[in-house]
Amino acid sequence: MPNVYAIALGSNRPHGRYGAPAKVIAAALEALRERGITIRRVAPTFATAPLGPSERRFANSAALIETPLAPPALLSLLKETERAFGRRRGRRWGARVLDIDIILWSGGAWHDRRLAIPHRQLAHRAFVLDPLACIAGDWRIPGTALRVRHLRARLEKAA
Repeated sequence: MPNVYAIALGSNRPHGRYGAPAKVIAAALEALRERGITIRRVAPTFATAPLGPSERRFANSAALIETPLAPPALLSLLKETERAFGRRRGRRWGARVLDIDIILWSGGAWHDRRLAIPHRQLAHRAFVLDPLACIAGDWRIPGTALRVRHLRARLEKAA
């Protein structure tokens, strides 16, 4: 039985081959498709302000994907994809060509030294919740009675 994941994608640096950040996200999804990942739904791309020291605005989106891969194997594939797009380890919250995070998993919660599902900062990140609510608003957050749309509404109310 395939696993379903919600992933978040972000970019705030153009790529020499793919162009502007929104096009980087589209190219990254195509690269995942070429690696055997089924793309079920893709959210619109949102232009968002950066966190931390970066001055460049981000393009952010989310996707629902399907794969037989377990969370650690998917994480490895996503990190390989980031590197293939020129991602280098560097300053936290700095400019980046591509960032892909696993946000939710149909198997519920997952925690090990490299990965936490649901993503630890999910409830605090509008740039993740806005696109995710477009494609998975009713997805229940493991360990809570809340859905993605509830987290988004709480964050909006707090702002």
